[in-house]
Amino acid sequence: MLLDLGDLRVRNWHRDDLDALLRFANNSKIADNLRDQFPHPYTRRDGIEYLNYVRSMDPAMAFAIEYGGEAVGGIGFKLGVDIARLSVEMGYWLAEPLWGRGLTTRAVTAASDWAIDSYKVVRVFATVFSHNVASMRVLEKAGFVREGVLRRSAVKKGVILDQVLYAKVR
Repeated sequence: MLLDLGDLRVRNWHRDDLDALLRFANNSKIADNLRDQFPHPYTRRDGIEYLNYVRSMDPAMAFAIEYGGEAVGGIGFKLGVDIARLSVEMGYWLAEPLWGRGLTTRAVTAASDWAIDSYKVVRVFATVFSHNVASMRVLEKAGFVREGVLRRSAVKKGVILDQVLYAKVR
């Protein structure tokens, strides 16, 4: 996959993305807003295992966000199964030095539209911890609609949290 948005690209992960991945992913502010499978600290071993894993996916489901010639974040998808087979879940993160520039919104908009067409689904959804107002704003600007609150539906660092459900449908 390659989505060329001018100064920003969403593309497959490459082996030579390791150094950038380690530099930007090893951030507790990022890990605190993602699932526990995104480790902190983010070690060299984590990065190598992740890149090997995503490069072996068929179909590809995880992509790098590239800005300034290097991988500065990621976008991933998880296909629904059985009765949810026409849905795909989306997650994303961006390097902290680039927050607030609209890059995530642009990447999420393009990648979610791409996912609907490429995976042949009718719905892309994402859940966000209720305290993550910036991520909710990204989704809203990317055309997602807030569908509801999943009360007490997640636990992060021993704290039970609400999640807000957003979706884009076609």
